[in-house]
Amino acid sequence: MNELYSGLITGVAFGFLLQKGQVLRYDKQVGAMRLLDMTIMKFMLSAILVAMIGLYGLNEFGLIKFSLKETVLGANVIGGILFGIGWAVVGYCPGTAVGALGEGRWDALFGLAGMILGAALFAEVYPQVKATILTWGNHGKITIPSALGMGPWPVIAVLSVLFLGIFWFFEKKGL
Repeated sequence: MNELYSGLITGVAFGFLLQKGQVLRYDKQVGAMRLLDMTIMKFMLSAILVAMIGLYGLNEFGLIKFSLKETVLGANVIGGILFGIGWAVVGYCPGTAVGALGEGRWDALFGLAGMILGAALFAEVYPQVKATILTWGNHGKITIPSALGMGPWPVIAVLSVLFLGIFWFFEKKGL
């Protein structure tokens, strides 16, 4: 039961941050798709940076244990294309659709209905997908640090500098 409460608390906190970061706004979503407004990109890169440091830190102290999933390039590419098409058509990704609905934007219901329909279709074709797409480019359970043959902290340091450079560039260009 504690996991349910912690999920609820982190979900509410994430929704609050989505709303305060203005990433639930349709104009920000469209601006991201048109590469004219990098608010969502900055939000995502910030979340990735905080998650990398936090998760690897918790792992170092033995407070969590990673449960890696296999890296399957075919599934990632096809899933990414479908995700991108859905985001471009509806104007919301899954998290922002739920957040927008919470703000009273009823148009997000169409996106959420599409997600549910897509999940149902995926469940129906899963046996075929498992035998085909989920085998294309299967590299096993890897991480970027393990693929590079090093620990996580040098990778996190390089990505931190890279992300900060991207933030600086976006701010300089007014994006």
